[in-house]
Amino acid sequence: MADDGRQMSGEQRAAIARGRRESQAVDAYLRYLEENKPRRGRRRTPERVRMLLDQVTADLESATGVHRIELLQQRKDLESELWRLEHQADNKELEEAFIEHAARYGERKGISYETWREAGVSAEVLERAGIVPNTTDELRRRR
Repeated sequence: MADDGRQMSGEQRAAIARGRRESQAVDAYLRYLEENKPRRGRRRTPERVRMLLDQVTADLESATGVHRIELLQQRKDLESELWRLEHQADNKELEEAFIEHAARYGERKGISYETWREAGVSAEVLERAGIVPNTTDELRRRR
């Protein structure tokens, strides 16, 4: 119910639900990008991570004290990395949801092309979402 005692219309409820879906899709994709930022050096393969995980697990059998706690943390980090590497296909689903909702979300929130790029969204994904640089962004970039 609204503050003045009137009930929301179906259209108002639909608009709120649409805004929530847009926000969730954009947030999920941006979080994915943040968690999977390219890091320096060669990218590790799932096979390499499994090999490191096996080594850490073997080392844990004889480790004690601080060395043990460090190996436990390293094992946890490697397990997380392996999970991310094996589930990269999930990115496509997140990307498609972002593409579907980002333009409306960005327009509603006043988010510019440059801001999307600074957040890590590729130009190709923005183009597919229908978000293109505007003249103001282009002029700022040239300065």
